[in-house]
Amino acid sequence: MIIDSKQYNGPCSCGKTHQMATRLVVIESGCLGELDRWLDKCGLSGPRAVIYDTNTYQARNLIRPSAQQEIILDATNLHANEKATSQVLSQLQDEIQLLIAIGGGTIHDTTRYCAHQRGIPFVACPTAASVDGFCSTVSAMTWEGFKKTLPGIAPSLVLADLDVIREAPFQLTLSGVGDIIGKYTALADWKIAHALSGEYFCPVIEGMTRQAVHAVRGCAQALAQKDNAAFEQLIYGLLLSGLAMQMMGNSRPASGSEHHISHLIEIQPTGLAGVPADALHGEKVGVGCLKVAAECHRLAQIEDISSLVHPYAPLAEDYIRDFFGPQLLPSILAENASDCMTGVTPDRLIAAWPEIRAIIGEIPSAEELNALYTAIGAKKSLADIQVPEELLPLLLEYSPCVRNRMTLMRIRRMFL
Repeated sequence: MIIDSKQYNGPCSCGKTHQMATRLVVIESGCLGELDRWLDKCGLSGPRAVIYDTNTYQARNLIRPSAQQEIILDATNLHANEKATSQVLSQLQDEIQLLIAIGGGTIHDTTRYCAHQRGIPFVACPTAASVDGFCSTVSAMTWEGFKKTLPGIAPSLVLADLDVIREAPFQLTLSGVGDIIGKYTALADWKIAHALSGEYFCPVIEGMTRQAVHAVRGCAQALAQKDNAAFEQLIYGLLLSGLAMQMMGNSRPASGSEHHISHLIEIQPTGLAGVPADALHGEKVGVGCLKVAAECHRLAQIEDISSLVHPYAPLAEDYIRDFFGPQLLPSILAENASDCMTGVTPDRLIAAWPEIRAIIGEIPSAEELNALYTAIGAKKSLADIQVPEELLPLLLEYSPCVRNRMTLMRIRRMFL
């Protein structure tokens, strides 16, 4: 399977002109063995460095390409952060003109940041279908302890070798499924923000992301048998979601309330002291999606909200400090300095509520998601990701603070 960005570039029905930086996506068995051919097709040349971690360097069926330089990061406690990027940038030879990331999401975020810093292109070669960020234009980093979106560049070429991806640990595969299933609530949040505030919305990008969800949901139960067609659909869905984000210019189509729960756990605020952040990103997103879906449908049962809604209260400094602690306080305050809910009045919310309820109806119920997760063996409860179940109210309340983005969980503050 080949995705050529030409089919998506150009004027759109939304009124904007979209442009992808990724020229080609190749999803084929053995495609890594033809790296040079695909590089030539994309006009990429020059001395190259390949970035691995110690796990992906030994990945089953991996064909390691020839390169002027190999950089292998220690996979132990490896994160996309200032330490990993410093290790890469300090080792890169001056003559390197192309970076090749071979690994998972951490290697890709680290490499795209370093490619941006050096002003050179990079090629993405995922070794597992674990996340949807391989085609991202930005780097999802944990910088000085805070989850941030930092500058990066999109890959010029993506080579997804099914022979390698199919042999990855199944936990990584299920993480990829969770990341995509999370689009149900992310897309609903985007549409709700559009209905409530007129935020920009593109039906073509929404359709691409929803197509990714349908592809993954349709193949999910065949993944355990290492069905090649199922893995092709999974990585297709993940990469298509990434391309949709490229067209959008940000993560809006793919990241909403469910991702904010994952990010909240990852930054380990004072209010979640002792809660480990070891679960995979997609595992946390999948569980977050199920919990957010349940809360969305609970709210949608309220037909008339006129007696419940009150004016939105911006996030107070004391409120943030008490939960996030002094170390994270400056970052959270800066993130929310221009609150996305400014201008949303009770009257506007009441008027938009019928449309919001209809949008919530597009989200599968928590029972439906629970049945899917059970069928494929995915993690489905907070306990499964090492989070005490009694912390759910705190997750729903404080997760909107980590990103200044209008979501139903942020709007929900007008009900509390």
